Amino acid sequence: MSTKKPLFRIQFISNGERYELFVREVCQGNMFGFIEIGDFVWDSHTSLVLDPSHEKLKAEFADVTRTYVPMHSVLRIDEVNKQGTSKITQLSDKIMAFPTPIYTPKNSPK
Repeated sequence: MSTKKPLFRIQFISNGERYELFVREVCQGNMFGFIEIGDFVWDSHTSLVLDPSHEKLKAEFADVTRTYVPMHSVLRIDEVNKQGTSKITQLSDKIMAFPTPIYTPKNSPK
């Protein structure tokens, strides 16, 4: 039986950019409306060519053990077999996150 922890690719929008990260832990956080991600997995570069967006991500999450992403910002969560490259891509000016409330109270009858 394999004891290897699953690997997840999570994609979410933050500050007008699409983040794509590889992590080992994904769960519904204790804070309502947030996805908790942790145990970040980074590429160990074996070539001389470095991706600047990957290096930016590593620097941004250098001291972070877990982070909480709002549910409405998450685009996709995939369980994958192989790790790819974490990256940040700029979104078009026409594409942006649409902030909507998760819970909307119903109007009471008069």
